[in-house]
Amino acid sequence: MKVGLAFASSLAPEPEAALELCRHAEALGFESVWGGEHVIRPQQIASPYPYTADGQMPGEDETPIPDPLIWLAFVAAAAPTLRLGTCILILPQRNPVVLAKELATLDVLSGGRVELGIGVGWLEEEFSALGVPWERRGARTDEYVAAMRALWAGPYAEFHGDFVDFAPVTCSPRPVNGSIPIMVGGDTPAAVRRAGRIADGYFPGTTDPVELRRLVEDLAVAAEKAGRSADEIEINAIFAAQMGDPAAGIEEFERAGVTRAMVPAVFFDGPGGDDRLEAFARAALGA
Repeated sequence: MKVGLAFASSLAPEPEAALELCRHAEALGFESVWGGEHVIRPQQIASPYPYTADGQMPGEDETPIPDPLIWLAFVAAAAPTLRLGTCILILPQRNPVVLAKELATLDVLSGGRVELGIGVGWLEEEFSALGVPWERRGARTDEYVAAMRALWAGPYAEFHGDFVDFAPVTCSPRPVNGSIPIMVGGDTPAAVRRAGRIADGYFPGTTDPVELRRLVEDLAVAAEKAGRSADEIEINAIFAAQMGDPAAGIEEFERAGVTRAMVPAVFFDGPGGDDRLEAFARAALGA
C-alpha cells in the first residue's frame, strides 16, 4: 500500500517548514506528497462545498493555499524519492498549453516523479474572479487533458477542439516517461465517468468506507463502458475515518482495492504534530 501525505502544502507553506516536512515524511516511509489548490477564497461563498455536511468550505479566509506546482518544485530536491502530486489542481482554470510545459519541466527536474490530480472545480465564485466560464467546465477539462497528452506525446503536436486549437507545435522538454499520470478527483457520477474514460488514477473525496466501496464499483462499470479495465486505474482514497487504528485501516483499504492511502496533513498540524506523524508512520508503515 502506497501512503501519501495529502494537502501538505497548506500544512507547511513556509520554506523551512516545507523542506523539513518533506524530509521527515520521506524518512518515515511516505511514498508521495501532495498540494491542493484554490487561487483565491471569495469573501462571500454561495457555492456548496461538496465534502462537508453543511456545505461550508473548511478553513478561514487567511488559511494558506500555496500554488501546488511552485510548492512541489521547491520541495522536490529536498526529498528526492517522494512522488509529487496535486490533490487537486482545478484544470479548467488553467491554460493547458502553459500547464503542459510547467508539468513537464517539473517532471524532468524531479526525475519523473510528477502526478497530476485534477478536478473540474466546485467554487463558481472563484471561476468568476478568474474570468473563466463556469459553464461546460467538464467538457473543457476533458479537452485540456487530451491537448496536454498530445503535447507530451511528441514533437509537432496538433490539436483542434472547442476550447483548445493549435497547428503543429513542439513543447519541450517532455515528461521523463512519455506522459504524466492523471488522477481524476470527485464523487459525482460525471467524475466517475471521466475517471473511467481517461484517468490513470481516481481520487474520490468521501471519507465514508461504504460510499468509497460504492464509488469503486461504479468506477469499474464506467471503465468497462469506456472499453477499459478498472485494473488500469489506481484508486487513491482519503485516509481519515481509519486514523483510530491505522494498521487496520490499511488492511481495510487493501480489501477495498485502494492503491494509495491519502493521509490529510491536517492530522499533524499544531503542537505535537511531529510526534503524531511518527506514531502514524510506526502504526501504518512500520517505521
